[in-house]
Amino acid sequence: MAHPEFTCSVAVRHLPEQSDPKLRQYAFAYTVTIRNTGDITAQLIARHWTIIDAEDHRDDVRGLAVVGHQPVLKPGEEFEYTSWTRIATPHGTMRGTFMCMTDEAESFDASVPEFGLTLASALH
Repeated sequence: MAHPEFTCSVAVRHLPEQSDPKLRQYAFAYTVTIRNTGDITAQLIARHWTIIDAEDHRDDVRGLAVVGHQPVLKPGEEFEYTSWTRIATPHGTMRGTFMCMTDEAESFDASVPEFGLTLASALH
């Protein structure tokens, strides 16, 4: 039986040019790599991100597609995109879920494990 699965990884970097600590705005870019590690072609349809800052302020972001794309990935193929977010503290966390669908209209979720949004200077 066919097994749909997308595996996701993330790389994060601080965006000092988009941040303003005096205004409590800390911006981070994140690059997500989505790889079809299953054995069936499937499409990413929608996303849900949960962003939590150091003061436990939670922001849920939902929508269709990622950066305007709903990629169709054959087994072994991957799709990479970069986006960004802004939080009110120098560090926080982010995690997500991509809602996906196979060619047979079987839906499944691909989770993005929690990752940190952290200024290197905030760690010292």
